[in-house]
Order: sequence, then C-alpha cells, then structure tokens
Amino acid sequence: MFSTSKIKSVDFYRKIPRDLTEASLSGAGLSILAAFSMIFLFGMELNDYMRVSTSTSIVVDKSSDADFLKISFNMSFPALSCEFASVDVSDVLGTNRLNITKTIRKYSIDSRLNPTGLEFHSGPVTKAVKHDEETDEEHGEGSVLLNGLNFDRISHNHAVLVVNFYAPWCAWSNRLKPSWEKAAKIIRERYDPEIDGRILMGKVDCTEEADLCKRNHIQGYPSIRIFRKRTDVREDHGHHEHESYYGDRDTDSLVKMVEDIVAPISLQSQGASNNIATEIKDDAKRPAPSAGGCRIEGFVRVKKVPGNLIISAHSVSHSFEASQMNMSHVISHFSFGKKITPRVMSDLKRLLPHLGGSHDRLNGLSYITNPSDSNANVTIEHYLQLVKIEVMTKSYRLVEEYEYTAHSSLIHSPQVPVAKFHFEPSPMQVLITENTTKSFSHFITNVCAIIGGVFTVAGILDSVLHNTIRMVKKIELGKNF
Repeated sequence: MFSTSKIKSVDFYRKIPRDLTEASLSGAGLSILAAFSMIFLFGMELNDYMRVSTSTSIVVDKSSDADFLKISFNMSFPALSCEFASVDVSDVLGTNRLNITKTIRKYSIDSRLNPTGLEFHSGPVTKAVKHDEETDEEHGEGSVLLNGLNFDRISHNHAVLVVNFYAPWCAWSNRLKPSWEKAAKIIRERYDPEIDGRILMGKVDCTEEADLCKRNHIQGYPSIRIFRKRTDVREDHGHHEHESYYGDRDTDSLVKMVEDIVAPISLQSQGASNNIATEIKDDAKRPAPSAGGCRIEGFVRVKKVPGNLIISAHSVSHSFEASQMNMSHVISHFSFGKKITPRVMSDLKRLLPHLGGSHDRLNGLSYITNPSDSNANVTIEHYLQLVKIEVMTKSYRLVEEYEYTAHSSLIHSPQVPVAKFHFEPSPMQVLITENTTKSFSHFITNVCAIIGGVFTVAGILDSVLHNTIRMVKKIELGKNF
C-alpha cells in the first residue's frame, strides 16, 4: 500500500502556508476585475453556444408540386355584384381559364363589407343564350314601363312581377326587346292584369331610372328579375327578395318561363307566399344578389410562369357600362403557396426574425376609387414578384414559403375596368439551412480556456504590478541597483 506521503508527492497544486502569503490592494482589484472578465466571457460563450446559425444559398427552383402554384385570397369588392363577379386566370403559356367556381366562394356584402346572407351561387353566367331571329315585324309595347314612382305600387298589386332592366345603348337589350314585348303581349292576353292579376311583365330604362336600378343591384344589361308579392320585404327601400333569370331570351322561352311561374299560383290566392315558394328549380332562375358588393375568397392553382389573376364583371350575354363600374377592393388576405400555421411560422422566426414579413404583403390594404370623381374606367393593377424560400431545420424538416413584393397602380382604360394581379415567379429559390450547434465538449473546453486564461493573465499582471511598486519604493528610499 502506498503511504500518504507518497500520494502527496504527486500533488501538482502544492499549497503555500497562509502565513507566508501577503494580500495587497492591487491584487484584490485585479482579482475582482478577473472575476468579472470570466463571467462576461462565459456569458458570451454560452450565448454563442445557444445561438442558432444558418447558411443561405441561391439555387434553381426544383419544386415538388408538379410545377403548380397555389394562390389563396380573400377580397371584398363593395361595388361589384356577385351576380357577375368572375375570377379568371391567364399566363404566358396560353392558359386562359374564365369564371373559376370550383374553389371559389362568393358572399354578397353591404357597403360596410358585412355579409348579407349565405354563400351566393352565381352559376354559369358565361353560357350563351338563344334569341329570336331578327325580324322587322312590330309587336307593339306589351310590357309596362316602370319607374321609381310606380314600381312599388305595381309590384304589390300582382303576385309576380317580371321586369326587364335594360339600357337603350346595349346591344343585348336591343336584341331582347322584340322578344320581350311579344312575350309580354302574349302573357297580357292570357292573364289580363285587370281580371287575373297574378302576373305582369314590365321594363325599366336604367339610363332614366338609375336609382331604381341601383336599388335592385343591376350592373349588367339586360337583367331579368322576378319579384314576388309578400316575400321578405326589407326596410332598406322596401327591397324584395327576388330571382334573376338567365335562360334563353327567345319568345317561346320567355313565355314558358312565365307560364311555369304562374302555374302553381291559384287565382284565388293571388300569390300567397306558400304557393310560390317552391317553383324555382331550374338553373335558368336563381336568387338575385341581396346587396351590391361581393366578397370573394378561395384559391386557384396556376403554373409557375408569369401570369394574371383577374377579378372582373364577366358575361357573354350582358353588357356593362364601363364608366359606372367600380373595381375598388379591400384585401383581407393574399398569399402564395401552402398555408403556414402560426406555430411553424414562429419556429421559422426563431431562425430568421425577418422571415415571413412579405408572405402576405397585401393583407389589410385598400384600393378605393370613385367613378364620379373623374376616376371612371379605372383598372387597378398589382404587379407581384415572388420568390420561393425553403428552410431546412436541424431536425431535417423542410418548410416552404413564398414571399413577394407588390407594386400597385391605377390605369385608365376604355374597356370595362378589372382588378388585375400580375404575378411573376422567380426561377431561383432561396435555400436556408440551420447549421448544427457546437458540441457540449467544445463548449466546456472553451469555458476552461476562458477561466484558465483569465486567471493566468491576471496573475502575470499582478506580478508585474507588484514588482513595479516594489521598485518604485526602493528608488524612493535611495537604494541603488
């Protein structure tokens, strides 16, 4: 067995008796300074050990989603009716999709952007309709001319009022006119308004009765509306819930449409609501918009090439007065790519605090114009340049997001105004990789180096300072060396 003295002989840290040591004020100061230096350097080393570092590189975009890009949006158009609101997509490769409805939802909204009901189903407004062959035969005026003074009175005197809202300058209105008057004359002969009273066909010139047409949210000409007696009269200008007719416009089709409406109504009931509430079953007649605005939300998938997302009033059988169309809109949400949850975005911001700042750059912005203030025929264009960002975390989790810049402008055009979003994807993408943190052994080694280094340097400084003070004192005492 080894003796205690032999074990003590391998002591690298031999102790000096305390009685042989001498404390000094300069040593105490250096000791305090050395302690603070150790703490400060230890904190910096710990922060460097805990800090997440990343590396960024620019690479060619090699997407895994079959070269398609998802555009998600939620926009409100205070002056665009859901009846004709159309979402269209086009690109430089020749793709041209009109009136996308499968992934789009529409809600009628009031002037304060509040929904006025359930989802609005506009149906295939792009479907062409049939008209009578053009003839020179005159059929007289079979329909009743309505205006703001007699409209409510006449609508309350008949079970059903079918109205043609038209504009004299509109080619479609002029094509409808002979068929409408002929059909109205036939219906008048079959259902005398004075004797029968169940139905009446009328017409409104929207160039003369602008307020009446606006009250009924007429934006396309001609618009055929079906008003029913005693159906949910509202306080707002006595507005009635009513339907729009989108079917063929030849005489036979118009007469059949009216006959189908009158058939369930008994002569005695004079249009009680319980007798007429179930007759609209065909796609030619659908509920009319209950408000003049529209909120459009949903998404579309587009190719990853420069293209356009266009919101406009669109129909192949209606005319629109360009000077009165207002494409003002408020953007609640507009983004590209897959939706990123708040939790994932929070993790990404831990890596790069600025990440995600341009993911939805247009959110909350408003673009408002007024056609009456010399801003007629205004198209609102947004030019968007986007780049894909891939973030690879240290857990090998891949997160993709798209950030974009946005530049908007107002453009005067003789055509019907639109809201256009021109997007241009970059062929390059940014790849951000989270680097592996330093090992714990490396951290401990650096901490030991800090403590030992500061202790040694402090000791050297203390020795130099102590010897200097001794030398100065000897010189003062007159000792020569």
